[in-house]
Amino acid sequence: MLILGYLAAMLIGISLGLIGGGGSILTVPVLVYIFHLEPTNATTYSLFIVGLTSLIGAIGYLKRKQINLPVALLYASSSIFTVLATRRLLLPFIPDHIFSIGAVNITKSMLTMLLFALLMILASVSMIRNGHATVSDEKVVKPDYFRTALYGVAIGFITGLLGAGGGFLIIPALIMLMKMPMKEAVGTSLLIIALNSLLGFAGDVAFVHIEWTFLIAISAVAAIGIVLGTRMSKRIAGAQLKKGFGWFVLMMGIYIFAAELL
Repeated sequence: MLILGYLAAMLIGISLGLIGGGGSILTVPVLVYIFHLEPTNATTYSLFIVGLTSLIGAIGYLKRKQINLPVALLYASSSIFTVLATRRLLLPFIPDHIFSIGAVNITKSMLTMLLFALLMILASVSMIRNGHATVSDEKVVKPDYFRTALYGVAIGFITGLLGAGGGFLIIPALIMLMKMPMKEAVGTSLLIIALNSLLGFAGDVAFVHIEWTFLIAISAVAAIGIVLGTRMSKRIAGAQLKKGFGWFVLMMGIYIFAAELL
């Protein structure tokens, strides 16, 4: 099972490198179901793994001048506060037992995983539907900065609540609202994810016991994956890979629903 977990961590990194998102949504399920972490703690670990991995990937795009720094900082500044507020002002006050439906007791841990499964299914639909989509590299005038900032707040809430980077939502926003070419959107997305996730993790460090040896080991494997994925992205078209990965994420989301409710 440990080997499977580290292979999954490699897949997380490769996905982030190839398509700029999607892989981070596997991090919490891998930590919960393979490494048996408690879901709330798993979201903290996920923030570090996703943040560090995305930062390493972003460095490569930065060297190739495929990151829009002003937009990344605008997006991140509007979402980082939401990440920190969600982690410190919302999560600690969610009770361990929330409510019951018949014989089913909905706990904080179960709700976290059910929300994660729902997010995975929504992400998979987005990846499957856009699997064949092509994006023009020609820039369009009048990018929408205001809507981008508001969108950043929503992404910050998702990142803070579930520990997911939200790349599958950030990239379409950068393309549609900021009129970015695809490769620039991927690089900018990685930097936004890195800033959000690492600052969210920093806000948790004083409140969560961290097994640093394990965290660094799995982060290192994911980091190797993103280096491989970034190199592969230069040679492989991401559209078909994105669609195939979307189907995999969909099956994982359905599995989590079944595992939690049955």
